[in-house]
Amino acid sequence: MDLYLHLLLFALAIVNTVHGQGTRVGFYSTTCPRAESIVKSTVSSHVNSDPTLAAALLRMHFHDCFVQGCDASVLISGANTERTAFANLGLRGYEVIDDAKTQLESACPGVVSCADILALAARDSVVLSGGVGYQVPTGRRDGRISQASDVSNLPAPFDSVDVQKQKFTAKGLNTQDLVTLVGAHTIGSTACQFFSNRLYNFSGNGADPSIDPSFLGTLRSLCPQNGDGTKRVALDTGSQTRFDLSYYNNLRNGHGILQSDQALWTDASTKTIVQRYLGLIRGLVGLTFNVEFGKSMVKMGNIELKTDGEIRKICSAIN
Repeated sequence: MDLYLHLLLFALAIVNTVHGQGTRVGFYSTTCPRAESIVKSTVSSHVNSDPTLAAALLRMHFHDCFVQGCDASVLISGANTERTAFANLGLRGYEVIDDAKTQLESACPGVVSCADILALAARDSVVLSGGVGYQVPTGRRDGRISQASDVSNLPAPFDSVDVQKQKFTAKGLNTQDLVTLVGAHTIGSTACQFFSNRLYNFSGNGADPSIDPSFLGTLRSLCPQNGDGTKRVALDTGSQTRFDLSYYNNLRNGHGILQSDQALWTDASTKTIVQRYLGLIRGLVGLTFNVEFGKSMVKMGNIELKTDGEIRKICSAIN
C-alpha cells in the first residue's frame, strides 16, 4: 500500500508539473529581465495617447482566454481566424501587442510569448486605469491554431445569469469569478446594437423593467430607435476610464447597460457578491473588488495552458 501511495503521489507530481510547467511569477527574470518593463512602457505610451485602449486590451485578453485558452490565438490574422468571428470584429489594440513584441524580439529574440504579452498588457491596463496591480504568472506558449468556428462560447450581452454561469464553469471559473471578471466593464464601451432591444422592444413589450425609468430617457437619447447601431456608449456611465466600483453601483441603481450585466443584480446568487463588493451586507466578511479581480484574472489566465505551443516571432502569424 505504501509503495502504491508513493507511486500515485509521484504520478500526480508529474501531472502537476506538466500542467504548470509554463507559468510562474518571474518566468523571464533571467532569460529576459526587462520583459515586463518593456510591455508596461509600451502599453503606457499607447494608453496615454488613447485611454480607451486600456479597456480594449483587457477585453482582448478575455476573448483570447475563453477560446482555446490563453494562447494568443486571437492575435493571428488571416481568413477564418478568430479575429474574423463576429464576436471579435470589435476588438482593438493589436498594434500595442505588435509594438511590444517588436521591442521584445530586439531585446530577447524568441523568448517572450505573445500570450504572455497580452496577459501582462491586460494587467498594465488595469493599473493605468486606476486599478490595483497584481502579479502575473508567465511562461505561456503561443497556440498554432486559430479558427473562427471556435468562437462560439464567449459570454454574450443577452446571456442570462444561468447561461453566464455555464460558460464560466466550463472554463473552471466559479460564480464569484464571473461577477468579478465582468466587473472589467467598469472601463470601456459597447455599441447600441447590443442593448437597444432593452430600450424599445424587450420581450416584445416595451422597455426592460429592470432599467431605472429616470435612466431610460438618457439611454434612448444616446441610442434612438432605428438609429446608428454602431454608436458607442460607456458601459460604466460617468466613470468610463476609471477602474472602480461605479459599475457595481450602477447595477444597484438600475443603470446597467447590457442585459447580461443588469441581470447580476436580479439573480440572488450574483447579487450577494455585488452587495459584498459594495459593502452593503453587514455581518459578512467584505470582498475587496480590486484584490479579488487580480486573483480571478490569474485564475482565468491559466485556462487551458499550452505545453506544446511555440514562441511566435510575429504575433499575427504562426512561425
